[in-house]
Amino acid sequence: MSQDWLRVQGLNRVFPAPSGDIVALRNIDLRVGEGQLVTIIGPSGCGKSTLLKIIAGLDTGYEGQVLLNGAPIAGPSIEKGVIFQEPRLFPWLTVEKNIAANLPLRRPEVRKRVDELIELVRLQGFERAYPRELSGGMAQRVAIARALLRNPAVLLLDEPFGALDAFTRAHMQEVLLDIWQRNGTTMLLVTHDLDEAVFLGERVVVMNPRPGQISSIQTIDLPFPRKRASSSFQEMRRIVLSEFEKVEGPAIDAGAGI
Repeated sequence: MSQDWLRVQGLNRVFPAPSGDIVALRNIDLRVGEGQLVTIIGPSGCGKSTLLKIIAGLDTGYEGQVLLNGAPIAGPSIEKGVIFQEPRLFPWLTVEKNIAANLPLRRPEVRKRVDELIELVRLQGFERAYPRELSGGMAQRVAIARALLRNPAVLLLDEPFGALDAFTRAHMQEVLLDIWQRNGTTMLLVTHDLDEAVFLGERVVVMNPRPGQISSIQTIDLPFPRKRASSSFQEMRRIVLSEFEKVEGPAIDAGAGI
């Protein structure tokens, strides 16, 4: 497995403004190995989502280098799956057709892949349901399945569970871990929730307020499945929180998890 599957080096992003340029990201260096699940945490406005958009190829107005499997990222492509806070499903399409997107389900290979993904995200029996008939967590599972359809090299998740209630959020974290462990997809997840960052991440990237910089990267040396109430989890949570508290700025959500 490549230890530099995703490589961000010397990344700077500045947004011109009438009152003066806004430095969103400054000198970002990050390496994500193939098959890793890395979480990014930081206060609002620190550039987390901007970093994800750049990696997704949705923002190309930066300085520096962003490589995926050794190749520069020049724009959006099927190599990058993106999940937003809202599922963004097509309301007139069923679950299976939302997952298939623009590919015809009548093709045997597409049908086989869609059926595999429906099983992977635990939506058997809802293949022909419409988005209005789904819960928030179920709709987000459809979005994840759609993003995985073409076997992306990396899955980028921008606060994917932020709109869910606490119990559904905890369940979706378990679902995501199951998908990651079974599918082996490289994942980079942005969150403002400390517990979520520690619960999911093999490494947690802590970012400073604007201009966004990486303050520290903490390895979460805990086996899966992780137990939030365990002393080892609470100790790791304390370490990550102490790293964040070294940074001046708005407080993160340190108690949103269950």
